[in-house]
Amino acid sequence: MASINRRDLGLLVLRTGTGAVLAAHGTQKLLGWFGGGGLEATATAMEHMGFKPGRQSAVAAGLGEAGGGLLLALGLATPAAGAAAAGAMAGAVAVHAPAGFFAQGGGYEYPAFLGFTAAAVGIAGAGRYSVDHATGHRFDQPWTVALAFAGSALAAAVVLGRRVKEQAEADRTEG
Repeated sequence: MASINRRDLGLLVLRTGTGAVLAAHGTQKLLGWFGGGGLEATATAMEHMGFKPGRQSAVAAGLGEAGGGLLLALGLATPAAGAAAAGAMAGAVAVHAPAGFFAQGGGYEYPAFLGFTAAAVGIAGAGRYSVDHATGHRFDQPWTVALAFAGSALAAAVVLGRRVKEQAEADRTEG
């Protein structure tokens, strides 16, 4: 019987805990579970925050959190899962940034922590106790790390760039 590896056990705890929190948060947005508003309420909120179109932004955020979180918890396609979750959390950081750093004041502390954790697991890998390991790392190849994080960074840049453009147009219209 193989001995339990503390590193792999630590990765299991870290990725399942982080993945479960992200998945729960994403299902609040998409499905209204766990006291969330669901897709329509999230879309309306996204529009008010300057993310247009709101429905597409809500779906992207919800899928990044729920899908990335579920895949992270399972340890399946871990680089892509970590990148998707980190990208979604980059958007959440942008939303909360005007309120400062600390979560107590509505700041970005919590989404930043989840994003950095998801990114770290995506880069480190899921460990031995994962679907990736059980499938011979078929969905966890070295090149997928770079591709997944580049794709996530590009998607986050496009979404945030669109928001900045919308805000600038709104400021110009009001002024």
